[in-house]
Amino acid sequence: MRTIAKIVAALAASILTTGCATLLPPTAAPSGPPVTVRDGTLAGASENGVFAFKGIPYAAPPVGNLRWMPPRPAAAWSGVREARAYGHDCMQAPFPLDAAPLRTEPSEDCLYLNVWRPANGAKNLPVVVWIYGGGFVNGGSSPAIYDGTRFAQNGIVFVSFNYRLGRFGFFGFPALTAADPNGLLGNYGYMDQIAALKWVRANIAAFGGDPNAVTVFGESAGGASVHMLLTSPLARGLFERAVVESGGGRDDLMGTRRLSEDLPGNPSLQTIGVNFARSVGIDGTDAVGLAKLRALPADKIVDGLNMGTMSPKSRPQTYGGPIEDGKLVTRSPQQTYQAGDEASVPIMIGANSADLGFFFPKTKTEAFASFGTEAAQARQAYDPTGAAPLRAVAWEIGMDQMMVEPACFTVREFSAQGLPAYEYRFSYVAPAEAAALDKSGFGAMMGIKGAPHASEIPFVFDTVKAAYGEDTTPADEAMAAKMHAYWVNFARTGNPNGGALPLWPAYDRKADTLMDFTQDGGPVAEKDPWRTRLDVTAAKANKAEAAAARKGKSS
Repeated sequence: MRTIAKIVAALAASILTTGCATLLPPTAAPSGPPVTVRDGTLAGASENGVFAFKGIPYAAPPVGNLRWMPPRPAAAWSGVREARAYGHDCMQAPFPLDAAPLRTEPSEDCLYLNVWRPANGAKNLPVVVWIYGGGFVNGGSSPAIYDGTRFAQNGIVFVSFNYRLGRFGFFGFPALTAADPNGLLGNYGYMDQIAALKWVRANIAAFGGDPNAVTVFGESAGGASVHMLLTSPLARGLFERAVVESGGGRDDLMGTRRLSEDLPGNPSLQTIGVNFARSVGIDGTDAVGLAKLRALPADKIVDGLNMGTMSPKSRPQTYGGPIEDGKLVTRSPQQTYQAGDEASVPIMIGANSADLGFFFPKTKTEAFASFGTEAAQARQAYDPTGAAPLRAVAWEIGMDQMMVEPACFTVREFSAQGLPAYEYRFSYVAPAEAAALDKSGFGAMMGIKGAPHASEIPFVFDTVKAAYGEDTTPADEAMAAKMHAYWVNFARTGNPNGGALPLWPAYDRKADTLMDFTQDGGPVAEKDPWRTRLDVTAAKANKAEAAAARKGKSS
């Protein structure tokens, strides 16, 4: 994932690239024993004491008439298929200076997954499935920091996969609805995620994995995707544990949008699809118009869309993101959790100490006024001395509303229902990360300090050397070893504790304890030091939800 410092540096430079490295050639590493899955036999590579199988098709290429269709089964093959190189990451305009740069050339033909397994031939091993972030417009499974080797070396079968992004992954059009009014529509990227998990269920035993011990985890848009999987009726029974890293937990991260119903100030996915068609000179909304859209080259569909350009600077809007479609996504995570209708599985969830948030008030008075009757409490919580810079106050409010408090809300709801739930906060900043922040001037500009959005990922994967290279420190490696061990333990048992690690207590509302991965003291279990300000933010969110519910009943 990209870090805040690199996002800001990229935006400041205004360099929007559309190219990336070519597809990796097969490795020269020796082959491991072949594995036979549902569609044929695979030959992977022996790497660092594990067997890696890359570029495995889990669905048919979504091209031609399969563009904007639910994923179809992959075709079977005869003989032995080489599985030594990543398949294409999904079509996108790669984000410049990405902290997790793609290592393939993006393509529409991208529905591939990768599996790492221990080389010892063990069976019935726990399985971890990773879902990358990137705002649903960027990302892929090929970046070096997403390598699954360390998980496999620690007895886990690790899986990563690609899912459709941008206008390929989330798109509505009248002719699509007319052709299949009762079918799955719009959320094609989410459909890919469910298809990948079904593939895992059906095939992972061939790699030594236990199909009944699957943990899903993801970050940012990937974390939001885990919330979708926890709440979707179409994902039930596909996993047994879940981890959400900076993925929110109350509303959908991209906002509430419908397939064909235009909401005030929020057009439907169909309206947005028609806007896009008109932007490329296609006026018809019938089957002829759809055929013209499907005939467009893939780069014309992307049209420069990425993390730096997804917020429209002008209207009409031409990209919409995920929607509540009534079948796959039926309501917000908050509504589902409060009703107790989520998948009943253990959860780990948290956010970073300088996480992502979008809130841009013109004055501090305006910022605190957004809390309504709790304005005075908000001022006391966020700016008790009155000396905090506006930008710092706005950033803290924004990240609390978007990432930090929703994680707290989620862990409280799961715990209240008797489900094992563990909360974390990632506060560690690698020296290389701190240097990048200082160089960009972002921290000083915003008046904030802490761990940026997505900076925990190489510690979870224990791939800090891939992230920081020669600038990696012994402290980085020590923190990565501990954080990775907690994630491995959770994948094994649904409890992150084990070995000589500091005790991470299950969440209890009265104790309000989380695990803070601190700068100097390592992992420290402590009562949430941000409770006062998070309670103010929670009150605001609960009032907004109640008002929305009343409005829904009245309409």
